[in-house]
This record gives sequence, C-alpha cells and structure tokens, in this order.
Amino acid sequence: MGLKTAGSLSCILRNCVPHLAISHAKQTHAQILVHGFISNVTLQTDLLLAYSKCGVLQDARQVFDKMVDRNMHSWNILIASYAHNCMFYDALGVFDSFLKMGFRPDHFTLPPVFKASGGIGDSYLGKMVHSWVIRVGFEAYVVVGGSIMDFYAKCGNLGDAWRCFVNLSMKDSIVWNVMIGALGKGCFLRHALECFRDMLNEGVKMDSRTVPSILSVCGREGNLMKGKEIHAQVVKHHIFGCDVAIGNSLIDMYTKCGCLHDSEKVFRTMNELNLVTWTSMISSYGVHGKGEEALALFKKMKYCGFQPNCVTITAILASCSHSGLIDQGRKIFYSINLDYGFDPSVEHYACMVDVLGRFGDLEEAFELIKNMKSAPTASVWGALLAGCLMHKNVEIGETAAHFLFESEPRNSSNYIALCGIYYSHGMWDGVSRTRAKMRELGMVKTPGCSWITVAGRVHKFYQSDFSHPETEMIHEMLHGICPRVGDREMTTKSCQA
Repeated sequence: MGLKTAGSLSCILRNCVPHLAISHAKQTHAQILVHGFISNVTLQTDLLLAYSKCGVLQDARQVFDKMVDRNMHSWNILIASYAHNCMFYDALGVFDSFLKMGFRPDHFTLPPVFKASGGIGDSYLGKMVHSWVIRVGFEAYVVVGGSIMDFYAKCGNLGDAWRCFVNLSMKDSIVWNVMIGALGKGCFLRHALECFRDMLNEGVKMDSRTVPSILSVCGREGNLMKGKEIHAQVVKHHIFGCDVAIGNSLIDMYTKCGCLHDSEKVFRTMNELNLVTWTSMISSYGVHGKGEEALALFKKMKYCGFQPNCVTITAILASCSHSGLIDQGRKIFYSINLDYGFDPSVEHYACMVDVLGRFGDLEEAFELIKNMKSAPTASVWGALLAGCLMHKNVEIGETAAHFLFESEPRNSSNYIALCGIYYSHGMWDGVSRTRAKMRELGMVKTPGCSWITVAGRVHKFYQSDFSHPETEMIHEMLHGICPRVGDREMTTKSCQA
C-alpha cells in the first residue's frame, strides 16, 4: 500500500511540472508529509523538480537541503534552476559544493555552469571548465558545445566562440542561433547574414529564435531586401505569425530601414501586443520625426492598461526631442516619479537635456544636470555639448567638454565638437589648443560614411575616399543630377512665393 501511494504521489508531482501547477505541488508535498514518505529519494527529487520548474526556488532549496541522499539528478536540477533564473552566483555555489562532494559533472551539469560563468563574466572559470570538457571528451555533445559557444560570446570572445562553432560536428538550430546572435551583437553583421545563409544551406530550418536575431541584423545593416524575405517566410509559416517577439523584431527592422509605413502595418496586424510592441512603435514614430503620433500612441497604450517602463519613457522623451515638443517632453519628465512610480534614470536625464539643448534652453539643461541625484554620465554631458555646439555656447560647452574629456578621453567627437564651438566664434587659440591635444593623444577624426545595398552587395562611401571602382562614373552622375535638383528647388520656391 505504501509503495503504491508513493508511486501515485510521484506521478502527481511529475504532472505538475508541465502545467506549472504550484498549488497542486504544495498539496502533494503535504500529502507526502502526512503519509511519512518524506525520506523517499524519488519523491524528494520530484518535489525538487516541481518547485524548481515552477520558479519557487526558496522551497526547492529547502527540499534540497533536507535531502540526506542527493543523487546526480538532484544536483543538476538545482544548478540548472539557479542558472535559468539568472541566480548565477547561487548556481556556481551549488556547483562548488557538488565538486567538493566528489561528484563528476556530466553533459547535463555543464551547460548551466557555462551559462552562470558567462552571466557573471567569469572567463577564468569558464575556460577552466572548458579545458576539463576537452579532457573528458564532452565537446561532442551539441548541448555542451553550444553552451561553451554562448559563454565565449557573452564574455566578448567571438574568436573562441567561432572556433567552437566550426569544430562542432553536429549543429542544431540552437547552435546556429547562438552564433548568428553573437555575430550580430558583435557588429559583425555581414558575417551574421553569411552564417544564416550557411544554416539554410545545411538544411537547418529557422525557428522562432532565429527570426528575431536575423531581423535585428537586417535592420542594423540596412538590408531591407533580406528583411522583407524573412518577413515573407514569417507570413508563409503561420506559426510565426502569432509570435509577439517576431512581430516586435519586424517593427524594429522596418524602423531602422526607414520604412515607417511597414512598421505601422505590422503593428496593426499583430494579434497580441506587449509593452515591447508599444515601445517599439512609439520609438519608430520618434525616429521618423512623428512626435505627435508617438504621443497619441503613448496615450492609447496607457488607456489599454499598459504601464510604461524605463525604456518606454526613454522612447517617448526621444520622440519629443526629435519633433521639437519641448513642453510635452518637460511635462512627461517631471511626472515620471508621480505617475509611474520610479525615479528618472540617467537615460531619461540625457533625453531631457537633449530636448532642452536642441531648443537653446542650455541654462535649464545645465541646472538639471547639476541637480541629478546620481553622477552624470557621458551620455548626459554629450547631449549638453551637442546643444552648445548647435547654439554656439562657449561657457557651458567648455564645462561639458571638460567632463567628457575626463570620462572618455579617447572619444575624438568631443574634441571636434568643442573645436566647432570655438570656430563659430573665431576663437582660433581655442581651436589650436584643442587640435594640439588631439594630436598629442594620437586622435584622428572618424570620416563620415554612407552606404547602399545593390543586388545584395553593400557599397560603402567614406568622406574624401575615391577607392570605389565606379568612383568616376558615380561622380559624373552626381554632377549631372545636382544642377537638376537645384533647378527644381528654385522652381518650387518660386511657385510657393
């Protein structure tokens, strides 16, 4: 009778896991205590798994601590649960105890350990565990190889991440997604697109995690054609059409490619909207100078029951800045604490300084910075310096530049901005001093760059650069177009007059 009851309780606990039925799990826990089965190792492990999967890690830890006979499975469950919930130091602490108890990691133990190592940026620990993986031959496991790649990518070591990727004999969609995402985040955008093409050529189908990563790359690369191809695949596979993350990525991609109308179309046709969706669309309006539309959508979002977070407030303040809506931006900024329950962040201050700076209220912007509760960052001072450059304010501009020289001494744009302020007033001594300082630090001005994608190939053009093979033809075409554009502008002005 006892064994049958223990078995039935075990089945109940295991059924709680996929449904995240925490109340049923706790009721079953009570039944285990009542029937005196708490010393049963199988039931203890099932309890540990149920609490862990339901995210009740405090109860899971209590069960684990009371276990007399902890098997390999119980250790792996707790380590993985801590890592999954981003409690990386707890995960590594349990792993340390695991090793001291004489256990040897298996291919289930290692992925969460690499995730925790990458999460806290402990490259030494991750490399040490990697060397152990090589010795015991666990690299052949795809899940282990993928976690090692992810660890190196999070630590900013794309070279080792790529070597791990190349050495994997078998690559599933998870591995490809990690590599594509890592290349994208590392700004190796063309390599990320090439990796995506290789994945498809290998016969691996893209999934709901691949799509947002590659759409992000398309947006940052300005590759509208490839982005539309991915969008067509999303429409074709109806299962993707209900994915909120994919919809959000499409809005972001079209925004970065300058296609506001397409962003609006995606937004209107989405079946489900979350806070990221609303924030992305508000940001899209802001980037395209549609501040009034951004404010209207912000109001509608709140009416629909969504509470803005820090990112949403940054998006709406930036929208006000780009559209010259200084009064609306000021009203939102000064109501953040009262209306939304949190203090303005550094990003919010930077946006507000930008709003004020663009329209010449530099004294108010400077006072705002001086009254900040936390130390102003480079983004805040940079916004003030940009306003000073725009309105040729030497006194405040010199103060902003001084703080920027201290916080980011190798950023040449700050020196160039100060030079611009001096130049606008004919202060040649100031220009000479600043340029001399740049030469002393070995700085050079980063040339302006623009690019266009033609037939899948990106053509980049730098200021004063004549290296493009079609330079002569391009210049001939420009010389032919410019007079026509000028004539058309003159005609338009005459008609308006």
